[in-house]
Amino acid sequence: MDGKEEELPRILMQNLSNAKGLPESFNENYHTHLFCHRGSISFLFNNVQMKCKGNEFLFWFAKSKLTDLQFSKSFRATVLLVKNQFLYDNIPDQNWGIDANLHSRQNPVKKLNNQKDRQRVLTNFQLLNDKFQDKKHRFYEEVLKLQMRLFILEMWHTFANEYERRKRTLQSGSLYERFVHLVQEHCMAKREVRFYANTLSVTPKYLNFVCKQNSGVTASEWIQRYTKERIILFLQNKNLNVAEIADKMMFSSRSFFTRYVKKVLGTTPTEYRNRLE
Repeated sequence: MDGKEEELPRILMQNLSNAKGLPESFNENYHTHLFCHRGSISFLFNNVQMKCKGNEFLFWFAKSKLTDLQFSKSFRATVLLVKNQFLYDNIPDQNWGIDANLHSRQNPVKKLNNQKDRQRVLTNFQLLNDKFQDKKHRFYEEVLKLQMRLFILEMWHTFANEYERRKRTLQSGSLYERFVHLVQEHCMAKREVRFYANTLSVTPKYLNFVCKQNSGVTASEWIQRYTKERIILFLQNKNLNVAEIADKMMFSSRSFFTRYVKKVLGTTPTEYRNRLE
């Protein structure tokens, strides 16, 4: 890690009215949590046009494919930036977190339907920032890390209903939507198109055709994308060794897992982790 990144604060909270309020290269170094008070911000996310409006919450992972930020004149927001690795180092070790992370990577805008949820988000912003600023605390590092974990759990709690509601919608949706839902649910263990085609009572060829027609990406490519995301999240969790990750993802052996990672990431699990240090 270079000295410049090391000098960046782990937590940064500020009011925002336009792009000038964001640090240079913020998306490279920080995960962005944004609560929009009024107005709107529009952007391209993975080449898809999206918008976040008043009383909505926005979350961008660091290094997201994010371009073309546009702010309305009335835009006002509170933004909390968290250093990339600091967040990953403190994600609670819960399987639900993997699903929540993958969900957020596809759906960065969250609707906050009541005042209680909106206040919860802003309160958690402030609590985490306060702990970061309280550098004279006798147990500063321990308290800050605990607050980071609590922050994440509170975010998961706030968005759990929205996440579950979207899952129910997908279950009753089109063939393509049901396929995407199934991949999210089963790619830990099932990485063959035939499994999903059989579950949906169609042929693998037809499933690939439907996916290509709806998204420009085949079924096998979608499976590999979601599996890749899970592998990355697991490798960023330093509490798990490579053998444990291989076991969690139902690979028959560590060597088979290593070969698969080499195929999708272009590097071995150990090499990938070394790059994070």
